[in-house]
Amino acid sequence: MSIDLSRVKPYGDTLNDGAIQFSFSLPVPSGDEAKEAAKQLTAQMGIVEPQVYHMKDLGEGYTFFIVYGKCEHTVDFSNIRVPKVESSVMNFYEINAFIREKIGRKLVVLGACTGTDAHTVGIDAIMNMKGYNFEYGLERYPEIDAYNLGSQVENETMVAKAIEMDADVLLVSQVVTQKGVHITNLTELVEIVEAEGIRERLILICGGPRINHELALELGYDAGFGPGTLAPGVASYFVEEIYKRIQQQK
Repeated sequence: MSIDLSRVKPYGDTLNDGAIQFSFSLPVPSGDEAKEAAKQLTAQMGIVEPQVYHMKDLGEGYTFFIVYGKCEHTVDFSNIRVPKVESSVMNFYEINAFIREKIGRKLVVLGACTGTDAHTVGIDAIMNMKGYNFEYGLERYPEIDAYNLGSQVENETMVAKAIEMDADVLLVSQVVTQKGVHITNLTELVEIVEAEGIRERLILICGGPRINHELALELGYDAGFGPGTLAPGVASYFVEEIYKRIQQQK
């Protein structure tokens, strides 16, 4: 079946039927009025024939909903352009060989969950020796001195450590994002690095569930990686970027 990429829309059972699902909570007590409120709200979003398929009383005047409906809008997929990290992904052996042959020294990489964030699953997947999903973490790479600083690391502490260890790369993981706290933490780190006068010598990389490359660039980082990123993807980027900077300085 031919698909018109200039007019893409959701589908459920049949291509282009527009079927879509919403889930959300409202600060209203569960009941018929709550169900109607959810339908009206979804209709105001431009959804046709909204139906509440599930309603759950959350207690204390709050209700959770799952609403189905039909979307009449389309998107021109053929004209979408999204900023992405531009680098080839090498494997464990290729990355170490690249560092030895083209950079000629070990790289120092610091990683941490900054601010109040205590969720280390993301930074551990990239840093820890055991790695994740059959890929070694950076601590296993012989040509990289990787230091996982853990969780709830103050930005000032991370920058001080970077100066002390003459770091090449800072990796910042942000999993907790309520009320935009990840934006605050990430912005603060860049400001401190710039105030210390070491921005040009560092590669700043951030990652997390709500992080993408475009946001990272807006916040002053060199690259951003989202969910599912593994160590080779991150390492391939920063070793190539370090090599580029070395070449530019010659």
